[in-house]
Amino acid sequence: MKKFVHHAEGEEVSILVGDVELEGCLTIPDESSGIVLFAHGSGSSRHSPRNQFVAEQLNEAGLATLLFDLLSEEEEQVDLRSTRLRFDIAFLTERLLHALDWVMENKSTEDMRMGLFGSSTGAAAALVAASMRAQEVGAVVSRGGRPDLAVNTLAKVRTPTLLIVGGNDSSVIELNRQAMEKMKCDVKMEVVPHATHLFEEPGALEEVSRLATRWFQLHL
Repeated sequence: MKKFVHHAEGEEVSILVGDVELEGCLTIPDESSGIVLFAHGSGSSRHSPRNQFVAEQLNEAGLATLLFDLLSEEEEQVDLRSTRLRFDIAFLTERLLHALDWVMENKSTEDMRMGLFGSSTGAAAALVAASMRAQEVGAVVSRGGRPDLAVNTLAKVRTPTLLIVGGNDSSVIELNRQAMEKMKCDVKMEVVPHATHLFEEPGALEEVSRLATRWFQLHL
């Protein structure tokens, strides 16, 4: 996998949610008109090498990115023991909504159209957030996501959504197909051949990046 290196524009930021500070990295290439927020899931964070790789490809295509932690360090330690928070979609959605507000209030990003990139359980939070902020969120991309965890919200999503799944991730393929049947927006599923859930196979993450970039460029 190509190693991710922040562009010169990368900036460490903090998003305040109540008395909790969520750490993030904001990268804004020159002439960016859209920004993609990453919603991590299943115990991941802004340090996820897979999401960092995708973010770099989006940056190279001229899209700004915000990689940030949905959980504080203390909450991460709790979740490592219980795995409870990573499946609490309402909790993750609330954190993501605060990040959307932060982007809209930040001078360098306030005029940008926003997209959401969700992985695993973070994809469910991204879909719920998009249903609540249809005017602000222009596109959603899910990588190996669990949209089924947002089953009660799927019919309310109006944001164009791309579901990317690995060809060898059969259980997640089926969950995504079932989710698609409940969605009424512009929704598409792309299957990356021979890829497993983490897209660790040669070329798999590059294909994820290409598909995501094209989707965001089309809709943002």
